[in-house]
Amino acid sequence: MDREKKGNKGNKKYKIFILHGPNLNFLGRRSKKHYGKRTYEQFNSELKKKALELNVDIEIRQTNSEGEMIDYLQNSDDRFDAAVVNPGAYTHYSYALRDCIESLSIPVIEVHLSNIYRREDFRRKSVTAPASYGQISGFGIDSYMLGLEAALNLLKKGMNKNEKTLED
Repeated sequence: MDREKKGNKGNKKYKIFILHGPNLNFLGRRSKKHYGKRTYEQFNSELKKKALELNVDIEIRQTNSEGEMIDYLQNSDDRFDAAVVNPGAYTHYSYALRDCIESLSIPVIEVHLSNIYRREDFRRKSVTAPASYGQISGFGIDSYMLGLEAALNLLKKGMNKNEKTLED
């Protein structure tokens, strides 16, 4: 599928990859103070509704494995226009994941449900954020919703995939 030839930028239906990292499949069970009461299934259902509203196609994956996250992202580079990624705990120490994000040609928006800068000291550093186009944290499910909107806006404005910058 040649995504570049499908219509003009304004009419193209974009494909955005959503990747949940470790323990996000436990939403609704883990620390509700930080992650809310929604179950993983409810959470993804709301993301699908938002995608319909934005007229974008999404694919959602979750993994607890660092290597699988990297595999998913590498395989997304030719299949999707952008990615919204919550690296979970890998945010704080996975240089392998950072290197992967940095080498992708699609823009990556890093998201977190909780505000990682208001949490434990070890959670306050993101090694993956500098490789991402941007980071959104602290808004619960809205972090993902804003991430989807940000990715779509970047694409509509003419994200240059080779340089990860906006075209003038």
